[in-house]
Amino acid sequence: MVSIETFRKIALSFPETTEEAHFEKTSYRVKKKIFAIYDDEKKRACIKLSEIDQDVFSSTGKTIIFPVDNKWGKQGWTLIEMNMVHKDLFMDALTTAYCEVAPKKLAEQVRPNNTDLKQRNAKEHHS
Repeated sequence: MVSIETFRKIALSFPETTEEAHFEKTSYRVKKKIFAIYDDEKKRACIKLSEIDQDVFSSTGKTIIFPVDNKWGKQGWTLIEMNMVHKDLFMDALTTAYCEVAPKKLAEQVRPNNTDLKQRNAKEHHS
């Protein structure tokens, strides 16, 4: 289980992250691009992942992490049940979402060699 306080602390620890309202929810952005949204009413996060990362994280438990059930899901938007997810898994997913959206230089501050990782994943996925 991950609390909103933990979610917020992790999200705001990434370089140049801002917290802004997004309809009735709270969004976390880098360079004005949303990488995560928190829905307090449903105790659920929504993060932006690549198609490959979405598939990998969803494979850990389709009741905990799963694609949004519409066209947004096909674009990588992924839901996380905050009352069910383990903190380490959540931290990895949120970091991955940040790196997906952030400019390369900012992403490398959070996860050095992030580009190499993406290239390796893409090669493995297409093999």
